[in-house]
Amino acid sequence: MARLLLLLGASVLLLASAVTAQDCLSATFSGGRTFGKCNSLPSLSASLHWTYHAENGTADVAFRAPSDPSGWVAWGINPDSGGSMEGSSVFVASQDGSGAVSILMTNLESTSPSLTNTTALKFKVPAGPAAEYSDRAYTIYATVELPRNSTQQFTVWQAGPATSNGGISPHPTAPANLASTQRLDFLSGSSTAASNSKLHRRNVSSSDDDDPFPLLLSLFFFSIFIFFRLQRLPAFLPCLIVQTVGKFG
Repeated sequence: MARLLLLLGASVLLLASAVTAQDCLSATFSGGRTFGKCNSLPSLSASLHWTYHAENGTADVAFRAPSDPSGWVAWGINPDSGGSMEGSSVFVASQDGSGAVSILMTNLESTSPSLTNTTALKFKVPAGPAAEYSDRAYTIYATVELPRNSTQQFTVWQAGPATSNGGISPHPTAPANLASTQRLDFLSGSSTAASNSKLHRRNVSSSDDDDPFPLLLSLFFFSIFIFFRLQRLPAFLPCLIVQTVGKFG
């Protein structure tokens, strides 16, 4: 019974992942922007959307994360040391006292960075970054030249509070904040973190490839098979159930 419960728990996690992927795919952007792929990031309810250009090794990216208007969010790449914010070059979006959205380009030289605005990042930025705030979320847009012309990069993201005058305050040290990094392949969309990367179907409202129902149905039948095996019932019964359902499917 314990093994059955573990299987059902795994099924629930896969369902949540499938729903998250759907949320990633349903995102829309201002100015008619579209992106080839998206990744629902494993922490801070953030998502990354991008189009990779193999001919010049660049990627058009859009990073989105929920935040209070007084907060800030950041996204960037760490070309030197994976799994760490220190050493990263990032874009930081926030609002000033008047509510105007601004974006900061900076290098995180230590765990207490100076946050100096600079164009000398560890990667080139062919198209200047921009940011907007809408529906209680920041979105950062930028075109980046992937370091060493490699599609595999350690990406980082973060969110935190701002000071009363719009300055950047240190982010919390909650588990979600400390888990905000992953290795991402901008070509395939695969990542080492527990997130989902799917091809964005442009101008298509739905796709059978993105439908989680077949996966859930397979998990259901697999759960039935395991249940019968644990109960030491004849092994042909789950197959009979699958065949019967298939005739009416």
